[in-house]
Amino acid sequence: MPDATLPTVEDAVALGLTGEEYAEVVAKLGRPPGQVELAMFSLMWSEHCAYKHSKKLLRTLPTEGAAVFMGPGENAGAVRVSGGLVCAFKVESHNHPSAVEPFQGAATGVGGILRDIFALGARPVAILDSLRFGEPDSSRTRYLLDRAVAGIGHYGNSIGVPTIGGELYFEGPYETNCLVNAMALGLAEPGRMIKSAAVGVGNALVLFGASTGRDGIGGASVLASAEFGSDDADKRPSVQVGDPFAEKKLLECSLELLERGLLASLQDLGAAGLTSAASEMASKGEVGLEIDVDAVPLREADMEPFETMVSESQERMLCVCEPSRVAEVLSVCEKWEVHGTAIGTVIPERVMRILQGGSTVGEMPVEALVDECPLYDLAPSKPVGPLYPAPPAVLSGDAGLRATLLALLGSPNLASRLPLFEQYDCIVQSRTVRRPGQADAAVLQLPDGSALAASIDCNGRRVACDPYVGTVEAALECAANLACVGAEPLGATNNLNFGNPERPEVAWQLTEAVRGLGDACRALDAPIVGGNVSLYNETRPPVDGPSSPASEGGPIYPTPVVGMVGALPSAAGAGRLGFLRAGDAIALAGWNVTPSLEGSELAKLRGDELPDGLPGYDLAHEVRALGVLREAVRAGALSSAHDIAEGGLLVAIAECCLAGGLGADMHAIPADVELLMVFGERKGGFVLSGSLAALAALDVPLDVFGTVGGDALRVGVEGREAVSWTLDELAHAHAALGPLFA
Repeated sequence: MPDATLPTVEDAVALGLTGEEYAEVVAKLGRPPGQVELAMFSLMWSEHCAYKHSKKLLRTLPTEGAAVFMGPGENAGAVRVSGGLVCAFKVESHNHPSAVEPFQGAATGVGGILRDIFALGARPVAILDSLRFGEPDSSRTRYLLDRAVAGIGHYGNSIGVPTIGGELYFEGPYETNCLVNAMALGLAEPGRMIKSAAVGVGNALVLFGASTGRDGIGGASVLASAEFGSDDADKRPSVQVGDPFAEKKLLECSLELLERGLLASLQDLGAAGLTSAASEMASKGEVGLEIDVDAVPLREADMEPFETMVSESQERMLCVCEPSRVAEVLSVCEKWEVHGTAIGTVIPERVMRILQGGSTVGEMPVEALVDECPLYDLAPSKPVGPLYPAPPAVLSGDAGLRATLLALLGSPNLASRLPLFEQYDCIVQSRTVRRPGQADAAVLQLPDGSALAASIDCNGRRVACDPYVGTVEAALECAANLACVGAEPLGATNNLNFGNPERPEVAWQLTEAVRGLGDACRALDAPIVGGNVSLYNETRPPVDGPSSPASEGGPIYPTPVVGMVGALPSAAGAGRLGFLRAGDAIALAGWNVTPSLEGSELAKLRGDELPDGLPGYDLAHEVRALGVLREAVRAGALSSAHDIAEGGLLVAIAECCLAGGLGADMHAIPADVELLMVFGERKGGFVLSGSLAALAALDVPLDVFGTVGGDALRVGVEGREAVSWTLDELAHAHAALGPLFA
């Protein structure tokens, strides 16, 4: 390009590179980059694409296991399941786009994670979501929640993939920076799986799917690599626009191409568009690619070459095939009414060469673009004082047992999520055995009668109290949910949502969380087969003008979301959480230490400061207890099983009553430990029901404390009259979030 048109270092900084990184690009090219080259480097060296502040940490996670079929490095990971099948799964974030335009941000987040699944050759069979917003009394929260949920439902329902589970938390630090994480699962025969590495010098590069437009230029890759400021509304054009009906055709087209053996490799186009998809394919295949931007079907005729290369227009796939098969590939595309066009060639030189009008407008070494992005060492330092303000108090410290349970059941983080899940189709495809509200984990039947179970979890406030222990708890919660339906973990995925890693306190949170995730997944034998990192989830404080605590700026709660997939031998034998039979004994199982109120949901309602640390775990004990519970569920020895999570023991019992439509009568508890025992929190405890003999046979810490039956929950307290709640009272309190979804 003529020197007069070359971008400057100021242009590079405006695109997100540092001055030092720009100098490094110049050194690797041996010259200043042109417009196309700078645009491509700015995206491939962004935090979202390069993981430059987290890659070194991720290398410490366990990634190998007996069930692992495909580990990190591909569009998704995959584990072997019964019936000769593999299950592909992954979780990814669309946080920043959802904070700017929640409907399309959430919708295209679902579309993107589904493409990751069928890019491997797996048919998507389920979606789970993990959502975080500010407190529900905020108008911004209500707007973001309503539109994000609508976007998830619109995309999943339209494309015909069930949304089978998920989680939703409301906390002040997510007020201006919501989190929208989506997890997807797919099934495939191993022989039909495909990788993304470009292979075969001389092979053709074919782009198929939607045409390319300016929507999404600099979208996920740029938005996810910077903090938010007051000009976020101006970023709406950077948010991608999704079309689930176009993606349905793209899905079927991709799977038919693979079934007919026409492709050598396949990759979806997500963040950074053609730039990321093509350069990563070239890197994995140790080849180069030559792309003619004039061949790319465009929605707008006057697009510049750099715009074509960085556009994040949705519903597009990139494949490599032999030249002799291009016509057949395009014929399949025509059948499914998707655009299909040969846009390039696999070349032996390890470069990305971009052509326009027969001339080269960009040429970069693949290694420099993909593999040689600078990686940064974190400088972690534990904060000296509180990093987050105390939540506002909404419950008096002297509230009694009766008022406290009702307040907890109606609190934003514990109230029923059924009004949300009723907006999603959870039974399409006819595989769903346990839908939301029926069990702690979602369960899908496999063709041979066995089943898959899936769970996604994290309590960001607990992680903020103690990043290491809180992350261990997130993994234990997923494993506990699986155990309650009788499933054994096969593998895990994660989405690490944190603030600005260049800040020492956030670097400390991230470092400790990854350490906790690694230790927990090794103990649980649940290797990490893939995942996502979302950093810079932080809001810059306003320069001037009034502010409220929710808008003063700062990082989100550290939120390392864990998704876990497990297997159970019989779909028909999957456990459930609701009490099933009057007369069954009720037991507390698994806890080997006293729970704590610090960092609990009750502490939040009281407005307590976050504690500096949480009690640790004996992981060997937790794993053994999970194994005992899992085998008991599989043997049909239990009527119900439900893990004790937020809110503590009494909330878990109330949830069992509501799910089963049966009351419970609890034995008297000592008055001096009343609130601690029933509302204290700690992972590893379970509320079980069944015959007295079956419960007594469990080789775990156990306390049989009640009986199922009646139309009320009754709790005895030593020296006082028993406290009771009718099921109608409990249900009314638990439905507190209903108006948000009306």
